[in-house]
Amino acid sequence: MEESGTGRAATEDTGGLSGVPATLHGDEPHRGDLAHRLNWLRAGVLGANDGIVSVAAVVVGVAGVTNAPGPILTAGLAALVGGALSMALGEFVSVSSQSDSQRALIEKERRELSEQPEEELAELAAIYEGRGLTPATAHTVAVELTSHDALAAHLDAELGIKETDVVSAWNAAFASAAAFILGAILPLLAILLPPLQWRVPTTFIAVLVALSITGAVGAAIGGASRLRASLRVVIGGALALAATYLIGSLLGASNLV
Repeated sequence: MEESGTGRAATEDTGGLSGVPATLHGDEPHRGDLAHRLNWLRAGVLGANDGIVSVAAVVVGVAGVTNAPGPILTAGLAALVGGALSMALGEFVSVSSQSDSQRALIEKERRELSEQPEEELAELAAIYEGRGLTPATAHTVAVELTSHDALAAHLDAELGIKETDVVSAWNAAFASAAAFILGAILPLLAILLPPLQWRVPTTFIAVLVALSITGAVGAAIGGASRLRASLRVVIGGALALAATYLIGSLLGASNLV
């Protein structure tokens, strides 16, 4: 009997996974790198959120002292550059440590597979037996996975990682800095472009609207309540802006700066 086009498409959508009915969950990606990509997206949202809040707090604080655009722009750019570099450095150090550990584990597993393949096969079978398979089935699964890709099978079963999970520290640093800069541009424009009397109110409104959006996006990625997440970041951002503006106003009124 000739295979229908729908059946072929459904099989392709599941990535060719055996045992997955072609007509079930056809709208789901069934891709192993989905969580990895979502983590990158979540990190980008958080980086943009940091850029929005930190730079907005700085420029609003300076605006509480002076209305002159020069000091506000200088402080805003300093906060943007310093924050972006700090984010990039922190991400580089963190991802470098993680990547080094992952590479060491991968090389250790590759060496063990080369030096003692029988012991590694028995270990893999024992893992699947411990997960509920019968000894015979666990051995069969271990043999088939080993014949397909021994290293991938052991990395997944023993460590829960893939070779492709090793992230470039440089890419992570650039992505983090870029997300921060994109977020930081908003408060800079909001404080500098409007007329004098509208600078601070416009910045407050623009920042809080942007935070509500980033909060909702972050919640959507994590499957949490969008309203609750948006309220958290909006309230936190509003408190940060109010505090820095109050401090700037008090310093300006006291003639200390």
